[in-house]
Amino acid sequence: MSGHEQFADDLALYALESLEGETLAVLEKHLAECPACRRELEHLRGDMALLALSTAGPAPPRRARQRLLTALAGEPRLKVVPERRSAWGLVGWLAAAAVAIIAVLLWRQNNELERQALGLRNESAGQMAELERAREVVETLTATDAMRVTLVAAKTPPQPQGKAIYVRGRGSLIFLASNLPAVPPEKAYELWLIPRSGAPIPAGVFKPDAHGSATVVNPPLPAGTEAKAFAITVEPEAGSATPTMPIVMVGAGE
Repeated sequence: MSGHEQFADDLALYALESLEGETLAVLEKHLAECPACRRELEHLRGDMALLALSTAGPAPPRRARQRLLTALAGEPRLKVVPERRSAWGLVGWLAAAAVAIIAVLLWRQNNELERQALGLRNESAGQMAELERAREVVETLTATDAMRVTLVAAKTPPQPQGKAIYVRGRGSLIFLASNLPAVPPEKAYELWLIPRSGAPIPAGVFKPDAHGSATVVNPPLPAGTEAKAFAITVEPEAGSATPTMPIVMVGAGE
Protein backbone atom coordinates (compact mmCIF):
# COMPACT_ATOMS: atom_id res chain seq x y z
CA MET A 1 0.00 0.00 0.00
CA SER A 2 1.42 3.39 -0.96
CA GLY A 3 2.05 6.00 1.68
CA HIS A 4 -0.91 8.16 0.66
CA GLU A 5 -3.42 5.37 -0.11
CA GLN A 6 -4.51 5.13 3.52
CA PHE A 7 -5.91 8.66 3.22
CA ALA A 8 -8.28 7.87 0.29
CA ASP A 9 -11.43 7.66 2.46
CA ASP A 10 -10.46 10.77 4.40
CA LEU A 11 -10.09 12.75 1.17
CA ALA A 12 -13.81 12.25 0.34
CA LEU A 13 -14.81 13.39 3.82
CA TYR A 14 -12.40 16.32 3.60
CA ALA A 15 -13.95 17.36 0.25
CA LEU A 16 -17.35 17.35 1.99
CA GLU A 17 -15.89 19.41 4.89
CA SER A 18 -16.90 16.63 7.27
CA LEU A 19 -13.49 15.78 8.74
CA GLU A 20 -12.61 16.86 12.27
CA GLY A 21 -10.14 16.50 15.10
CA GLU A 22 -6.81 14.72 14.87
CA THR A 23 -7.76 13.00 11.62
CA LEU A 24 -8.21 16.42 9.98
CA ALA A 25 -4.85 17.63 11.22
CA VAL A 26 -3.06 14.46 10.06
CA LEU A 27 -4.63 14.67 6.59
CA GLU A 28 -3.84 18.35 6.12
CA LYS A 29 -0.22 17.66 7.08
CA HIS A 30 -0.13 14.81 4.56
CA LEU A 31 -1.68 16.99 1.84
CA ALA A 32 1.02 19.58 2.35
CA GLU A 33 3.62 16.90 1.51
CA CYS A 34 1.79 14.74 -1.08
CA PRO A 35 1.06 16.15 -4.58
CA ALA A 36 -0.81 12.96 -5.56
CA CYS A 37 -3.34 13.34 -2.77
CA ARG A 38 -3.74 17.04 -3.53
CA ARG A 39 -4.58 16.16 -7.14
CA GLU A 40 -7.06 13.52 -5.98
CA LEU A 41 -8.69 16.06 -3.66
CA GLU A 42 -9.12 18.52 -6.52
CA HIS A 43 -10.69 15.77 -8.66
CA LEU A 44 -13.16 14.95 -5.88
CA ARG A 45 -14.10 18.60 -5.40
CA GLY A 46 -14.63 19.03 -9.14
CA ASP A 47 -16.84 15.94 -9.29
CA MET A 48 -18.92 17.17 -6.36
CA ALA A 49 -19.35 20.57 -8.03
CA LEU A 50 -20.61 18.88 -11.21
CA LEU A 51 -23.14 16.86 -9.20
CA ALA A 52 -24.35 20.00 -7.43
CA LEU A 53 -24.78 21.82 -10.77
CA SER A 54 -26.95 18.99 -12.09
CA THR A 55 -29.97 20.45 -10.21
CA ALA A 56 -29.94 23.55 -12.46
CA GLY A 57 -28.44 22.28 -15.71
CA PRO A 58 -27.55 19.20 -17.75
CA ALA A 59 -26.42 15.99 -16.04
CA PRO A 60 -22.71 15.85 -15.16
CA PRO A 61 -20.45 13.42 -17.00
CA ARG A 62 -20.96 9.80 -15.90
CA ARG A 63 -17.26 9.51 -15.09
CA ALA A 64 -17.54 12.37 -12.55
CA ARG A 65 -20.41 10.73 -10.71
CA GLN A 66 -18.68 7.35 -10.76
CA ARG A 67 -15.42 8.80 -9.45
CA LEU A 68 -17.17 10.41 -6.50
CA LEU A 69 -19.25 7.35 -5.65
CA THR A 70 -16.20 5.12 -5.90
CA ALA A 71 -14.23 7.40 -3.64
CA LEU A 72 -17.05 7.60 -1.11
CA ALA A 73 -17.77 3.87 -1.11
CA GLY A 74 -14.06 3.19 -0.78
CA GLU A 75 -12.07 0.08 -1.37
CA PRO A 76 -10.72 -2.09 1.48
CA ARG A 77 -8.35 0.08 3.46
CA LEU A 78 -6.52 -0.02 6.71
CA LYS A 79 -8.71 -0.26 9.77
CA VAL A 80 -10.48 2.95 10.51
CA VAL A 81 -9.19 4.75 13.54
CA PRO A 82 -11.79 5.33 16.29
CA GLU A 83 -12.10 9.04 15.52
CA ARG A 84 -13.05 8.40 11.86
CA ARG A 85 -16.73 8.84 11.08
CA SER A 86 -18.85 5.83 10.18
CA ALA A 87 -19.34 5.07 6.49
CA TRP A 88 -23.05 4.69 7.26
CA GLY A 89 -23.17 8.30 8.35
CA LEU A 90 -21.74 9.34 4.99
CA VAL A 91 -24.26 7.17 3.16
CA GLY A 92 -27.05 8.86 5.12
CA TRP A 93 -25.71 12.28 4.15
CA LEU A 94 -25.66 11.30 0.49
CA ALA A 95 -29.20 9.94 0.72
CA ALA A 96 -30.41 13.21 2.23
CA ALA A 97 -28.64 15.17 -0.53
CA ALA A 98 -30.26 12.98 -3.18
CA VAL A 99 -33.70 13.57 -1.66
CA ALA A 100 -33.06 17.33 -1.64
CA ILE A 101 -31.99 17.28 -5.30
CA ILE A 102 -35.09 15.30 -6.29
CA ALA A 103 -37.29 17.74 -4.35
CA VAL A 104 -35.73 20.71 -6.16
CA LEU A 105 -36.24 19.05 -9.56
CA LEU A 106 -39.87 18.22 -8.76
CA TRP A 107 -40.47 21.78 -7.54
CA ARG A 108 -39.06 23.24 -10.75
CA GLN A 109 -41.10 20.84 -12.86
CA ASN A 110 -44.26 21.74 -10.94
CA ASN A 111 -43.61 25.47 -11.43
CA GLU A 112 -43.15 24.95 -15.16
CA LEU A 113 -46.41 22.97 -15.39
CA GLU A 114 -48.25 25.70 -13.49
CA ARG A 115 -46.83 28.34 -15.84
CA GLN A 116 -47.94 26.38 -18.89
CA ALA A 117 -51.42 25.83 -17.40
CA LEU A 118 -51.77 29.57 -16.72
CA GLY A 119 -50.75 30.36 -20.30
CA LEU A 120 -53.34 27.93 -21.64
CA ARG A 121 -56.05 29.41 -19.40
CA ASN A 122 -55.23 32.94 -20.59
CA GLU A 123 -55.20 31.83 -24.20
CA SER A 124 -58.54 30.07 -23.76
CA ALA A 125 -60.06 33.15 -22.10
CA GLY A 126 -58.88 35.33 -25.00
CA GLN A 127 -60.40 32.96 -27.53
CA MET A 128 -63.69 32.88 -25.64
CA ALA A 129 -63.79 36.70 -25.61
CA GLU A 130 -63.17 36.79 -29.37
CA LEU A 131 -65.94 34.23 -29.93
CA GLU A 132 -68.32 36.27 -27.78
CA ARG A 133 -67.58 39.44 -29.77
CA ALA A 134 -68.07 37.56 -33.03
CA ARG A 135 -71.38 36.16 -31.74
CA GLU A 136 -72.59 39.67 -30.84
CA VAL A 137 -71.70 40.95 -34.32
CA VAL A 138 -73.57 38.09 -36.02
CA GLU A 139 -76.60 38.61 -33.78
CA THR A 140 -76.68 42.31 -34.64
CA LEU A 141 -76.32 41.71 -38.39
CA THR A 142 -79.01 39.04 -38.47
CA ALA A 143 -81.46 40.51 -35.93
CA THR A 144 -85.01 40.71 -37.36
CA ASP A 145 -85.77 43.81 -35.31
CA ALA A 146 -82.61 45.66 -36.41
CA MET A 147 -82.94 49.21 -37.73
CA ARG A 148 -80.98 49.58 -40.97
CA VAL A 149 -79.94 53.09 -41.99
CA THR A 150 -78.00 54.16 -45.08
CA LEU A 151 -75.92 57.33 -44.73
CA VAL A 152 -74.94 59.26 -47.87
CA ALA A 153 -73.04 62.42 -48.72
CA ALA A 154 -74.03 64.91 -51.40
CA LYS A 155 -70.87 64.60 -53.48
CA THR A 156 -69.89 63.38 -56.91
CA PRO A 157 -68.95 59.69 -57.35
CA PRO A 158 -67.41 57.77 -55.81
CA GLN A 159 -69.97 58.82 -53.27
CA PRO A 160 -69.13 58.22 -49.58
CA GLN A 161 -71.63 55.87 -48.07
CA GLY A 162 -72.33 54.29 -44.71
CA LYS A 163 -74.59 51.54 -43.40
CA ALA A 164 -75.75 51.47 -39.77
CA ILE A 165 -77.41 48.35 -38.29
CA TYR A 166 -78.85 49.15 -34.89
CA VAL A 167 -80.67 46.87 -32.42
CA ARG A 168 -82.46 49.15 -29.98
CA GLY A 169 -83.22 46.54 -27.30
CA ARG A 170 -79.58 45.58 -26.83
CA GLY A 171 -78.04 48.93 -27.70
CA SER A 172 -75.80 47.18 -30.27
CA LEU A 173 -74.62 48.92 -33.42
CA ILE A 174 -72.60 47.88 -36.48
CA PHE A 175 -71.52 50.67 -38.85
CA LEU A 176 -69.80 50.11 -42.19
CA ALA A 177 -68.49 52.94 -44.40
CA SER A 178 -66.92 53.12 -47.85
CA ASN A 179 -65.37 55.75 -50.15
CA LEU A 180 -64.62 58.08 -47.24
CA PRO A 181 -62.00 60.75 -47.93
CA ALA A 182 -59.03 60.99 -45.58
CA VAL A 183 -59.36 63.39 -42.64
CA PRO A 184 -56.86 66.16 -41.80
CA PRO A 185 -54.07 65.45 -39.26
CA GLU A 186 -55.27 65.17 -35.64
CA LYS A 187 -58.84 64.80 -36.88
CA ALA A 188 -61.21 61.84 -37.12
CA TYR A 189 -64.76 61.01 -38.12
CA GLU A 190 -67.31 60.63 -35.32
CA LEU A 191 -70.57 58.72 -35.64
CA TRP A 192 -73.67 60.10 -33.88
CA LEU A 193 -76.94 58.47 -32.89
CA ILE A 194 -79.71 61.06 -33.22
CA PRO A 195 -82.47 60.03 -30.78
CA ARG A 196 -86.17 60.81 -31.09
CA SER A 197 -85.70 63.27 -28.26
CA GLY A 198 -82.66 64.70 -26.57
CA ALA A 199 -79.12 65.53 -27.68
CA PRO A 200 -77.06 63.47 -30.20
CA ILE A 201 -75.21 60.54 -28.60
CA PRO A 202 -71.54 59.82 -29.55
CA ALA A 203 -71.35 56.40 -31.22
CA GLY A 204 -67.66 55.95 -32.01
CA VAL A 205 -64.61 57.73 -33.45
CA PHE A 206 -62.89 56.25 -36.51
CA LYS A 207 -60.54 56.89 -39.42
CA PRO A 208 -60.87 55.31 -42.89
CA ASP A 209 -58.17 53.08 -44.29
CA ALA A 210 -56.30 53.70 -47.56
CA HIS A 211 -59.35 52.53 -49.53
CA GLY A 212 -61.76 54.81 -47.68
CA SER A 213 -63.34 51.98 -45.68
CA ALA A 214 -64.10 52.06 -41.96
CA THR A 215 -65.97 50.04 -39.35
CA VAL A 216 -67.47 50.75 -35.94
CA VAL A 217 -68.53 47.68 -33.94
CA ASN A 218 -70.70 47.86 -30.82
CA PRO A 219 -69.72 51.24 -29.35
CA PRO A 220 -70.97 51.89 -25.79
CA LEU A 221 -74.60 53.01 -26.17
CA PRO A 222 -77.49 53.12 -23.70
CA ALA A 223 -79.85 50.20 -24.30
CA GLY A 224 -83.39 51.02 -25.35
CA THR A 225 -82.63 54.38 -27.00
CA GLU A 226 -84.93 54.95 -29.98
CA ALA A 227 -82.90 56.24 -32.92
CA LYS A 228 -84.30 58.78 -35.36
CA ALA A 229 -81.18 59.01 -37.54
CA PHE A 230 -77.41 58.57 -37.66
CA ALA A 231 -74.88 61.22 -38.71
CA ILE A 232 -71.15 61.71 -39.17
CA THR A 233 -69.05 64.79 -38.43
CA VAL A 234 -65.33 65.58 -38.41
CA GLU A 235 -64.01 65.96 -34.87
CA PRO A 236 -60.71 65.93 -32.93
CA GLU A 237 -59.10 62.49 -32.72
CA ALA A 238 -60.33 62.04 -29.14
CA GLY A 239 -63.92 62.78 -30.16
CA SER A 240 -66.39 65.43 -29.03
CA ALA A 241 -69.32 65.55 -26.63
CA THR A 242 -71.46 67.43 -29.19
CA PRO A 243 -71.31 67.42 -33.01
CA THR A 244 -69.22 70.03 -34.81
CA MET A 245 -70.92 71.36 -37.92
CA PRO A 246 -71.14 70.73 -40.78
CA ILE A 247 -72.60 67.21 -40.87
CA VAL A 248 -70.62 65.13 -43.41
CA MET A 249 -73.13 62.28 -43.78
CA VAL A 250 -76.62 61.64 -42.43
CA GLY A 251 -79.28 58.98 -42.74
CA ALA A 252 -82.74 58.58 -41.20
CA GLY A 253 -84.41 55.37 -40.10
CA GLU A 254 -86.79 53.57 -42.41
